Amino acid sequence: MAAECGKCGPGYPSPLEAMKGPREEILYLPCIYRNTGIEAPDYLATVDVDPKSPQYCQVIEPEDIHAKCGLGCLHTSHCLPSGEVMISALGDPKGNGKGGFVLLDGETLEVKGTWERPGGAAPLGYDFWYQPRHDVMISTEWAAPNVFRDGFNPADVEAGRYGSHLHVWDWQRHEIVETLPLQEGLIPLEIRFLHDPAAAQGFVGCALSSTIQRFFKNEAGTWSVEKVIQVPPKKVKGWMLPEMPGLITDILLSLDDRFLYFSNWLHGDLRQYDVSDPQRPRLTGQLFLGGSIVKGGPVKVLEDQELTAQPEPLVVKGKRVVGGPQMIQLSLDGKRLYITTSLYSTWDKQFYPELIREGSVMLQVDVDTVNGGLKLNPNFLVDFGKEPLGPALAHEMRYPGGDCTSDIWL
Repeated sequence: MAAECGKCGPGYPSPLEAMKGPREEILYLPCIYRNTGIEAPDYLATVDVDPKSPQYCQVIEPEDIHAKCGLGCLHTSHCLPSGEVMISALGDPKGNGKGGFVLLDGETLEVKGTWERPGGAAPLGYDFWYQPRHDVMISTEWAAPNVFRDGFNPADVEAGRYGSHLHVWDWQRHEIVETLPLQEGLIPLEIRFLHDPAAAQGFVGCALSSTIQRFFKNEAGTWSVEKVIQVPPKKVKGWMLPEMPGLITDILLSLDDRFLYFSNWLHGDLRQYDVSDPQRPRLTGQLFLGGSIVKGGPVKVLEDQELTAQPEPLVVKGKRVVGGPQMIQLSLDGKRLYITTSLYSTWDKQFYPELIREGSVMLQVDVDTVNGGLKLNPNFLVDFGKEPLGPALAHEMRYPGGDCTSDIWL
């Protein structure tokens, strides 16, 4: 968009202009076979999301689409004003924690080096977002790959091996200038500045604590953070712990900065909040799309601060959806949300073993952009359990010309 990469994309001059762009017709998303028992390379899938197309809701796979993923421990990519691509890293080649950033040539994708100064990586890494008008980049942290790659162990939480800080970087000097500890902010994953390039605030989703934290530039010109949303845990029986967190795994903002969306992968609900007042988010939509607390499952909810009954299992086009809402993507006009249900293959195997056997799915939700509200599209389902090489785990979604979770305006 405004910060182009390789001079591709429509180049909308502002987020509000991007909302007037054409409807999405295809989505790209990586599909994973690692740690599933299927000996096949990970690949990039193209999904037809054009209702007028005869291939609507189908995976389109060119002959050369399959390619091995040999990078490892990398996560978020953003285009830079220079035309380069920057990718965040979670660790070093041995799986130890190292929150650095890889720079690629925007045209050839050749590795050019690291963005941070030598020896200046954060202790842990995951996601990042930059805002050049405020000379700042902020990064988040999950854990060292050696900690999370084999599944979730509560003992690692007690030992302090999971992240709980935001790292504030000087955009020009490429170095950390502040580290912000998060109160009730274990495992800060996805971070989003407001799309307005003049805004000096945004939100981060803290997975294990199930909180949304607002970060902002304070009157002193430094950065602060405050909790603005708390998803209460549920007291349960038949699960690995006596209390189940929501586990907020993805968040995004509509391009007009009015609505915040996030997914609770374990509880199974997708939420919409009006954040016109960022300090006081207001819940305007909630929809259960699977999860661990559905009726008839192994988990019994003993105490729930939000619900009076466990939600019904979700069935779409005759298929019962396993897993919970995880990665989300919003149409440019804000009227359609796309959702996938896989988090990370070893965590899928631990919390939703059916995902390994059946593969994940993609769902679509219609959004009321006037009054707020979410409604499942009962006619949309992409079943990655039917892939030619076996059930696959679909993950993050991207549009060819840019989207709400990757584009940054200058």
